[in-house]
Amino acid sequence: MQKVGDVELHALSDGFFGLDGGAMFGIVPRTAWEKKLPADDCHRVRLSLNPLLIRAAGKNILVDGGIGERPDPKFRTNYAIARRRTLPDCLKAMGLGPEDIDIVFPSHLHFDHAGWLTSRQPGGGHAPTFPKATVVVQEGTWEEALEENPRTRGSFIETDFLPLEGRVKIVRGAEEILPGVWVEGTSGHVKHHQIVRIRSKGRQAVYFGDLLPTTAHLRPAWVMGYDVYPKEVAALKVRLVKQAVDEEWLVCLDHDPKSAMVRFVPDGKDVKAVEVEGVAA
Repeated sequence: MQKVGDVELHALSDGFFGLDGGAMFGIVPRTAWEKKLPADDCHRVRLSLNPLLIRAAGKNILVDGGIGERPDPKFRTNYAIARRRTLPDCLKAMGLGPEDIDIVFPSHLHFDHAGWLTSRQPGGGHAPTFPKATVVVQEGTWEEALEENPRTRGSFIETDFLPLEGRVKIVRGAEEILPGVWVEGTSGHVKHHQIVRIRSKGRQAVYFGDLLPTTAHLRPAWVMGYDVYPKEVAALKVRLVKQAVDEEWLVCLDHDPKSAMVRFVPDGKDVKAVEVEGVAA
């Protein structure tokens, strides 16, 4: 657990999974990216699933929802899902049940970020996992997830989010949801991606989501093949990483296999990440 002023930040875990290394690094040559994240025999790099719990103003806020149950053996094999405990297990270890979550901030609705937003029901179908939670998303998020876009369609699973309708709060751009806790639309990875900012007593933290998924993606040109608008991602990283260095932000990473929280510090002409807290798994 880390504190930013009066706000508590708890790095959670939904285990690990694998994605194609070439897709994770786009135009970056394998000879370069594999030095940072080695690939397995199926060319996948090992990534963590690091949701974040924010405790602020007497509320429990969950940022991202991991990869979820996914009982289909083929799915689990294709994505090399490996875990000893799930996101709900982590919450239970903190003394929290699904009904204790007040707000959920999905950075976006890809299947590895929205998996536990809903759960399978004994009688069939899906229902919200966190029955009392308001789900905060950027305007246009739903429409984008339902687009018949062959490039992005496979990244969204409708049962992850359609059962949430009626519990959704739509925001536009940057908005303070609770004192010191903001969401901010960033586009880039998907059209309606959002990051989460925490500000309290002169200190700041940020959850980058898939705008900067691992420490290996620090350089502006190291963007993912999954990014819908890679030029925007590169430009946002230039601006936000500089701010993170200058203002000493605590940076929360969603997929780094080793570090859940870091600080960015100067390293000659470059920037490097210094671990503050390791991955909870």
